[in-house]
Amino acid sequence: MTYLPYGKAANGPWSVEITPDVAGWTYSGLRVVELGDEPVSFATGGEEMIVLPLSGSCTVRCAPSGSAEAVWRLEGRESVFHGPSDFAYLPISSEVTLEGRGRIALPSARAGRALEPRYVPASRVPVELRGAGQASRQVNNFCAPGVFDCDKLVAVEVLTPGGNWSSYPPHKHDTQGEGEAVLEEVYYFEVAGEGQGYQRVYSSERGRVDTLAEVSSGDVVLVPYGYHGPSMAAPGYDMYYLNVLAGPAEERTMAFCDDPRHAWIRATWQDQAIDPRLPFGGGR
Repeated sequence: MTYLPYGKAANGPWSVEITPDVAGWTYSGLRVVELGDEPVSFATGGEEMIVLPLSGSCTVRCAPSGSAEAVWRLEGRESVFHGPSDFAYLPISSEVTLEGRGRIALPSARAGRALEPRYVPASRVPVELRGAGQASRQVNNFCAPGVFDCDKLVAVEVLTPGGNWSSYPPHKHDTQGEGEAVLEEVYYFEVAGEGQGYQRVYSSERGRVDTLAEVSSGDVVLVPYGYHGPSMAAPGYDMYYLNVLAGPAEERTMAFCDDPRHAWIRATWQDQAIDPRLPFGGGR
């Protein structure tokens, strides 16, 4: 099961709860909560997590085992299309309470090291414009390797203007080798204006998978292996997805291998301009 429509992965206070056990793999996870009148408390257990406002804001109280409680106010943002958000890192073995109003994502990974709790302002989130032409997209590299230190967790935000394709050319990261790492990946989607997009996942040498899902806000696509892409934003509807990745490698990486049938497409970008609708951030 790779496609989980909104509500399918709900559990308790979480509108989305993807654990390694739910996904049938080892490392990657994601929770999303709609904060309102009541605070939400939980333990991180063996997972490191990030508190990332998708919309709204919240206060985070984090009490790591054997350390003093840390408290942060996350200013958040109006929506995922209004620029990057500030965020907080939660170590393993922590007791956590979230309080505020808004939709909050908690990308996670099973981890072995207890790092320090930390806060990062939105101004320190690197924004990358990738691709060109109708393959133009924006990547908010808030928890990418080399940007923010974690034990296993990797997470980025990708924003695709309506009519464009991202996660393109199709690629995979399911085999350990030169230029490629083994990673389990979660796609969590939000689409502007109650619109829709499409996500493709298909077979590689690692195993058979065949998914072409119409996705809208709150939907999740799991990628245990196989080529994934394109992620297609329907004309008129900007699309966002949160990617959560983790795997067995000691060094965090996003190394991938393009589908060799389509790798040539990257060379065509040299003669095309980046979509002028990027970057997002002004609340179009």
